[in-house]
Amino acid sequence: MLTRVKNSIPNTITCLNLLSGAIACIFAFHYNETFGSLVGYQWAFICIGAAALFDFCDGASARLLHAYSDLGKELDSLSDLVSFGLAPSLILFNTINYFNTGSASEITPWAFAALFIPVMGALRLAKFNIDTRQTTSFIGLPIPACAIFWIGLVGWLHRTEAFNNYIVAAIIILMALMMVSGVRMFSLKFKNFQFRENFRRYMLILAAVLFVISEGISGLAWTIIFYILVSAVTRKDA
Repeated sequence: MLTRVKNSIPNTITCLNLLSGAIACIFAFHYNETFGSLVGYQWAFICIGAAALFDFCDGASARLLHAYSDLGKELDSLSDLVSFGLAPSLILFNTINYFNTGSASEITPWAFAALFIPVMGALRLAKFNIDTRQTTSFIGLPIPACAIFWIGLVGWLHRTEAFNNYIVAAIIILMALMMVSGVRMFSLKFKNFQFRENFRRYMLILAAVLFVISEGISGLAWTIIFYILVSAVTRKDA
């Protein structure tokens, strides 16, 4: 009985990831509505952030409890597709509508470009599940990192109102293809806390703090760009 409870803990946390992502999808369609001091898309950001936290905790708990399972692996991918593929794409879908029509409820054909994100996200997760090379590093941009980028970019678009359909569509295509690219990305998981072995991870954390302090939520997009550049330059597996 105790073993069954222990083994179910990571999957329960993964389900909380999925639930957070599903709620983010709902808030994405309340784009112009205010809930307290936050509008719908900002609540969607918070839900995606919660999903990311649960995504980190389910893996950590599985390692701590020695509760790995094939079911957990598949459940994690399905949850990630909703939380980090579909949810940010719907936020971006309504962002594009908003800047083109002044309302998220009116649809412009440009908005459908955002749906390229979950399509490539699904392909990225499917490849990850059958690729034995991605145990200590990633090949292609991890889907949670892609979601974080979109949170930062949408925040930047609202802050600056520097919106252009062609540029946004190009960024969508580029970042979506990064998920299925052959670029090797270093893992963000800490095996230990030694500075020498985790130099890039500590550098990324520091960069994220500095970017967010200086740019606000827009700094998240710069953090992911920094992550891609450091991964491309260093070319290490660990």
